[in-house]
Amino acid sequence: MYEVTKFGGEGKKLEDYRKIIGEGALETIKEKAENLKGKSFTHVNSTSFGGGVAEILHNLVPLMRDVGIDARWFVIEGTNEFFNVTKSFHNALQGNKELRLTEEMKELYLKTNKKNAEDFDLSSFDYVLIHDPQPAPLIEFYEKKQPWIWRCHIDLSDPNLEFWKFLRQFVEKYDGYIFHMEEYVQNDLNKSKVVIMPPSIDPLSEKNRELSESEILKILERFDVDPERPIITQVSRFDPWKGIFDVIDVYRKVKERIPEVQLLLVGVMAHDDPEGWIYFEKTLRKIGEDYDVKVLTNLTGVHAREVNAFQRASDVILQMSIREGFGLTVTEAMWKEKPVIGRAVGGIRLQIVDGKTGFLVKDVSEAVEKTLYLLEHKDMAQKMSKNAKERVKENFIITKHLERYLDLLNSF
Repeated sequence: MYEVTKFGGEGKKLEDYRKIIGEGALETIKEKAENLKGKSFTHVNSTSFGGGVAEILHNLVPLMRDVGIDARWFVIEGTNEFFNVTKSFHNALQGNKELRLTEEMKELYLKTNKKNAEDFDLSSFDYVLIHDPQPAPLIEFYEKKQPWIWRCHIDLSDPNLEFWKFLRQFVEKYDGYIFHMEEYVQNDLNKSKVVIMPPSIDPLSEKNRELSESEILKILERFDVDPERPIITQVSRFDPWKGIFDVIDVYRKVKERIPEVQLLLVGVMAHDDPEGWIYFEKTLRKIGEDYDVKVLTNLTGVHAREVNAFQRASDVILQMSIREGFGLTVTEAMWKEKPVIGRAVGGIRLQIVDGKTGFLVKDVSEAVEKTLYLLEHKDMAQKMSKNAKERVKENFIITKHLERYLDLLNSF
């Protein structure tokens, strides 16, 4: 286990958000933080780079510190074999019923968590928050002296019960469980411990801040994307749950009617996702030699600023996930006033108000229809986009997230 000491949002202050959230909201947060000043708090997860959790923590931890909380962030370590096991947990909990949990997998899972627990004494903190299944068993290896909270970022609406029943023995020992949506809460958990809390984006982060037209154009030129032609984009990990093959199929159907359209598949190869490399290769094979499809990743110099530019340059954003715990890439696009078409699953349904802030679809054919509609009706796309930004501002930005955490900690 190691501590993250360098943050993407280093030096962030609550005051920076005054113009976005207003005086009243700012003062409310300060008041709620008053009782927690000087309290120690730590997040624990499985990666400091790649994926929504790491992105949030890079900005949330500095903000927690700014309001007076001694906030820290630790990351568990493990072998590729361990992360293959935890990826199986992820896939099984999201609904893969074919996977089986072997005794060898259980042993490696617990052994790795025990070894991480020996690295640092988490019981010295006033509050401990554990993210997702990877470090969930850590609670087994400490004398619990303070509130421990488990946060699940996964769509648990239809889990593989063999994996869930094994995980539950650790989860039920926590003092609180955070889920993005009510439908993810398992019936065999103590409902009095449940907190519903959606995640958030940081509007001032490198990934979401305003960019000038010249900044955007320079980045497009660098990656051979033509700003004069329509752009469809999906931002996601290379993962079977993200529906990337469906995105490619949508693009091909749209291209039959609008031949000049381009597709950008933007993703991060995360350290805790060995399976991602396999799916990345499959994606390249599916694309073949279509040079109007760009696969853009951190391997070729795509980082937060580049993702920001690609989203802002896009005409339509897709999120065709089969399962989606929340889908912060949807939130990011909505904040940037871009029309989003998302499959009607998980957290995507919480964000997109169908027909008002974007479109919810069931399959490829509906996505094709709505993509063509938005490309051919720019006025409607613009109106939806304005509504989308307002929805994010009210519900899914980091200051609201901070306030919800303060409410939770004050409740113990």
